[in-house]
Amino acid sequence: MLPNVSRLSYYAVFDGHGGSRAARYAAHNLHRNLVKKLPRGDGGSVDKAIKKSLLEAFKQTDEEFLKQAASQKPAWKDGTTAICILVADNVLYIANLGDSRALLCRMNEETQKATVLSLSKEHNPTQYEERMRIQRAGGNVRDGRVLGVLEVSRSLGDGQYKRCGVICTPEVKRCPVSDSDRFVLLACDGLFKVFSAEEAVNFVLGHVQVSASDEGSQKEDMDARYESACHRLANEAVRRGAADNVTVLVVQILH
Repeated sequence: MLPNVSRLSYYAVFDGHGGSRAARYAAHNLHRNLVKKLPRGDGGSVDKAIKKSLLEAFKQTDEEFLKQAASQKPAWKDGTTAICILVADNVLYIANLGDSRALLCRMNEETQKATVLSLSKEHNPTQYEERMRIQRAGGNVRDGRVLGVLEVSRSLGDGQYKRCGVICTPEVKRCPVSDSDRFVLLACDGLFKVFSAEEAVNFVLGHVQVSASDEGSQKEDMDARYESACHRLANEAVRRGAADNVTVLVVQILH
C-alpha cells in the first residue's frame, strides 16, 4: 500500500480494435503491473509516485503484449484504447490512451443541476501535436487516421504502428473529489458517437434520481440504481444506432 494512503480503487475500460486480444490482455494485466510498480515505503510525493507508476505500468503492459503478439504466427495485430482511474483516498488519477473518455458528474447544490467535467483528453491523429509526432516518425495521417487505417494516435498493442509514432504513453490527470461529486462515467467512443458528454451524464443522473423517488423503490440500493442506469445508457446508445463498441462503466462516489 502507498504511504499515507488508506484506500485504493481501480476502474478501467478497454476498447479493442483489430481483434479483442489486446483489450483482454490489458484488462487482465494492467492493474497487476500497476500494483507491482506502486511504492511501498514512506517518503516522496504520493502524486509523483502514482503518476510514475501509471506510466511504467502502461509501458510494461504494452511491451509484454507486443512480445507475445510478435511470437505468434501470424503475428497478432490487435490494439486497444485504455481509460483507467486509480482512486487514492479522495483523489482520482486518470490515465488515458486513445479516444475512450472519463466524465465526472458534479452537482450544484443550489440549482441541483449537474456540471460535467471531462477528466481525459482524447488522442486522435488529427490533433496537431499527435500528427506532428506521427509525421516525425515517418508515418502519415490520411482521412483522419494513421496511415489511413488507425483512428487513434496512442494505444496499447498495434505493433505495426509503433514505428509510425503511435505511442503507449498515457495522459495522466489528477482530480480531487469534492462533496458535490456524484459519479464518474467511463465509456468508449461508441457511446459518444450518439451521446454528447452532458447528455450521457444527465441520462444516468436522471435515471438514478427517478429510481430514488419512485414509490416502491425506496429500498433499492444505490448500487442497483447505478447498475440499471448503466445498462439503460448502453442500450439507448445501441437503439440510437451506435455501430461501434459500446462499453459503459459508472462509478458511484460515496461520501
